Amino acid sequence: MNLIRVCLATLAAICVWATAAGADDYPNRPVTMIVAFPPGGADDATARIIQDAMQKALGQPIVIENFGGAGGTLAAARAAKAAPDGYTILQHQNALAAAMALYPNRTFDADKDFVAIGLINTAAGVIAGRPDLPPNNFDELLRWMKANGRNVKVGHPGVGSYGHLADVLIMQELGVTPTQVPYRGAGPALVDLLGGQVDLGPISAIVASPLVHGGKLKAYATIGKQPFAGLPQLKTLGQLGYHKLDFDFWHMLLAPAGTPRPIVDKLNAALRVALADSKVRKTFADGGMDAYPDAEMTPEAAHALLKSEIKFWGDVVRDNHIAAQ
Repeated sequence: MNLIRVCLATLAAICVWATAAGADDYPNRPVTMIVAFPPGGADDATARIIQDAMQKALGQPIVIENFGGAGGTLAAARAAKAAPDGYTILQHQNALAAAMALYPNRTFDADKDFVAIGLINTAAGVIAGRPDLPPNNFDELLRWMKANGRNVKVGHPGVGSYGHLADVLIMQELGVTPTQVPYRGAGPALVDLLGGQVDLGPISAIVASPLVHGGKLKAYATIGKQPFAGLPQLKTLGQLGYHKLDFDFWHMLLAPAGTPRPIVDKLNAALRVALADSKVRKTFADGGMDAYPDAEMTPEAAHALLKSEIKFWGDVVRDNHIAAQ
């Protein structure tokens, strides 16, 4: 019996030593960052903005692997099964939290199968309208939408997308029941909004800004906790009194559960270096994004946000009987 105890203690000591040694040596080869959506969108852009500064801080290349599909769940499933050694990390966004309710047959648990590395940024959106929409401000828009017999058509990037869920929640809080028109992505939805086939749509603020200034779209409110500098005349929905709508579109980095804390800390430190870089901050600002402040950059803060967002977006999905397609 004593021999068994000695063997177990020795094995435990070896495991602790091996983990510590691995963390001390980390990283000694390239790190793969899985991005949950295809190239060309905000997710891919965010990863590439922080890539250079992070790999310089780590001393090893970061290889970006775009792995889109099923609302970001394919990438999450792939990352959750990766070795917990810090060489595979995942960049994801609100869709990871929503997936817990949208995809009951998923093969991962966003809360249990990942450890958070840190929050990256937020990005504002706007409630935008077709150029010939009669209302000229938010109060007028609300009265127009609530007019008897009005069939308001709202275009969104697809069932279960952040744009769709945000739009459903917004209209629910405003007391409006529009016709939801799904598209295969933000691009087609924007084309039809510009062409007047739909009345309104949730649009990225950085995309909407030049179109609003050019008279090709109207904008009524900012979707996000902070006002958008490119459209300073707009108030956030929270500022307009809809405090449940005081939410952000965000990105964060995660690693498979079981990744040693010293490795998580090294990745977090590299992310902090990237977000403090003046070039990164300017690129974010030019793209309508805000880097998370250093005080909110702990792994614990990121995990707490993920947990709260799982409940928040899960309630939206369940309350509105939304099913992924």
